[in-house]
Amino acid sequence: MKLFSELKKNLKSDFSSLIPVKVALLGDTATQFLNLALRGTGYDYGFNLQIWEADFNQIERQVFDSTSELYEFNPELIILFQSSHKLLGKYGKLKPEYYSTLAEVQLQLIDNLCNEISSKLPAKIIYYNYPEIDDSIFGNYANKTEQSFLFQLRKLNYQLMVYAVKNSNFYLCDISSIQNQVGKSAMFQTSIYINTEMVLSIDVLPIVAARTVELIGSMYGKFKKCLILDLDNTIWGGIIGDDGLENIQIGSLGIGKAFTELQYWIKKLKNRGVIIAVCSKNTEAVAMEPFQKHPDMVLHLDDIAVFIANWDNKADNIRKIQSILNIGFDSMVFLDDNPFERNMVRENIPEITVPELPVDPADYLEYLYTLNLFETVSFSEADSERTKQYQVEAKRTILQTSFTNEDDFLKSLDMVSLVEPFNKFNTPRVAQLSQRSNQFNLRTVRYTEADIELLSQKEDVFTYSFTLEDKFGDNGLISVLILEKEDSDTLFINTWLMSCRVLKRGMEHFILNTIVDFAHQQGYTYLKGEYLPTTKNEMVKDHYKGLGFEQAGDHWLLNVMNYEYKTCFIEKK
Repeated sequence: MKLFSELKKNLKSDFSSLIPVKVALLGDTATQFLNLALRGTGYDYGFNLQIWEADFNQIERQVFDSTSELYEFNPELIILFQSSHKLLGKYGKLKPEYYSTLAEVQLQLIDNLCNEISSKLPAKIIYYNYPEIDDSIFGNYANKTEQSFLFQLRKLNYQLMVYAVKNSNFYLCDISSIQNQVGKSAMFQTSIYINTEMVLSIDVLPIVAARTVELIGSMYGKFKKCLILDLDNTIWGGIIGDDGLENIQIGSLGIGKAFTELQYWIKKLKNRGVIIAVCSKNTEAVAMEPFQKHPDMVLHLDDIAVFIANWDNKADNIRKIQSILNIGFDSMVFLDDNPFERNMVRENIPEITVPELPVDPADYLEYLYTLNLFETVSFSEADSERTKQYQVEAKRTILQTSFTNEDDFLKSLDMVSLVEPFNKFNTPRVAQLSQRSNQFNLRTVRYTEADIELLSQKEDVFTYSFTLEDKFGDNGLISVLILEKEDSDTLFINTWLMSCRVLKRGMEHFILNTIVDFAHQQGYTYLKGEYLPTTKNEMVKDHYKGLGFEQAGDHWLLNVMNYEYKTCFIEKK
């Protein structure tokens, strides 16, 4: 983690090539240094955060005045920071009979603020929750009486979580957890607060900024999707090839407990949808033995999407894993206890994240907690199936090598696709795919569930979701396409994105055949496409050209009357 002074130095750098994001920052305490920390951190994460900062303690005025600078700025994101100290001040001014209403009243204010913003802007809202202040009025009894400030503050933080579940454009940045990690003395310094109205210390600003920008990054498709594991002395103690199955350290005794708890953490990540892979210098049969036979192993082979154990160098093996998973190196994390292996992977694959694990395995887990490696803005039941889907993809890759003719291979898969408009059942997955897809994404427009619901109600917008299933299993919803009526002759392809898991199976041909059919039925002559380049989507640079579209300025046009249907081996379900 960089120091605040180092983040300030970032501000002298060239931001012109970074992803621009317009952000409004509104706080009831001083936010000038937070502004600097956010911009400096944004640079390290590839964002040009163009921040407009409201004057001190002007949240309500800016939000409830429709002519305010906030609405003139028209931000994509709004950060609201209402501090625990101002909340304590409100509590102190209440009559005692109203102490127990503090959380409800504050939540109502937050709801009013968010509703007002949403009525005027499509902006996403990031809200900082409340670090705890124990005013020691009631001692431990504060936990038994709704009159206490501590009770009300904890109640409010809980209610904010419930509120976030119900409001898809509202996101919590959990700075209360940061205080739990670093301690209140590091989070808040009285002398600074008294003199400057700053409630966040200089030392903690980089952490708060990192958590905020990680949340922003997740909204814009920058997050980690895969955890790659070394084995010996990383997820168990000892060397399986030397020590044997009975002597590796795992279980509930001694240092084995640290490895067991680490495996439980990894298992929870897998259940959340993070892809787990193994990259070990070992003989495969030997490396697999603990997963198959050790009674204390938490992880098993069916938790691992790709298992590579051989004596090749780890950078090359990670490249093999990447080729199977077809995700970016920057969405991967590699855990290895060996400093030499860590440095070798960093030097050969600079995009990958390689945490500098502590020397003592007992410290692994607490260290990993502080890194917040797997930030996300979405979760669905489909995520828990991701490991199985990638395991199946590995089987497909192996099968493909047995065919000399690609068409024969595709025919052998027996592929079918369910084609549906957006609906209440697929909306969460549609939104999630728009946030996750970076490589096969022609315009890289991100959508929340609320955005999807609004699109579905527009008469001149036509939505498509595509699933893909074959003899190996169901990939689930893998592609999204949104058409907009531009004029009586033309449909504009507003969005076309697809999971990279299903590339090279003819899905793009199936999709184009489908929308050409629709254009014919509705009497349109042209499909109009657009490619907006990003640092990650160069693979679809020639997508429209390859499908037979003709370039027309900055766009691509296809005359559907002259269209020759593409050969593909996917049937409609």
